[in-house]
Amino acid sequence: MQRSKVDVWVGLFVLIGAAAILFLALQSANLLNLSFEKTYQVTAKFDNAGGLKPKAAVKSAGVVVGRIESINFDDKSYQAQVVLALESRYAFPKDSSLKVLTSGLLGEQYVGIEPGGDEKNLAQGDVITQTQSAVVLENLIGQFLYSKAADAGNSPANATAP
Repeated sequence: MQRSKVDVWVGLFVLIGAAAILFLALQSANLLNLSFEKTYQVTAKFDNAGGLKPKAAVKSAGVVVGRIESINFDDKSYQAQVVLALESRYAFPKDSSLKVLTSGLLGEQYVGIEPGGDEKNLAQGDVITQTQSAVVLENLIGQFLYSKAADAGNSPANATAP
């Protein structure tokens, strides 16, 4: 009888530990959002959404102010349409701008909001038009290599002597 009591307690402890590890894994991967704040949705269009994912953070001044609700392709404008769920306690001017930013050098991407100066604030269903797309590392490397190759082709060592 005593052994079965110990087995039950050990089993319960292992179950609680497994639930805690699962919770931490989901939380660190941004797959679990336990915010019960009311939100309002705004839409933005980006030429390149890069590696944005649903549930990614929306930050302003380094503070998470919302999450990405969904990302779709608009086949009329050929742009990525991103729906943001911003917490109601944060009000941003209508002329605010959005950027796709990266945490660190190769970290996850998120949307950054830079507040504007308009007196009217964003509301449910508004569209933000001032956006800056993600910086694609492959494009930057390609431009760098192309410019270096062009410089090497124009160097005085390659010029023919008269």
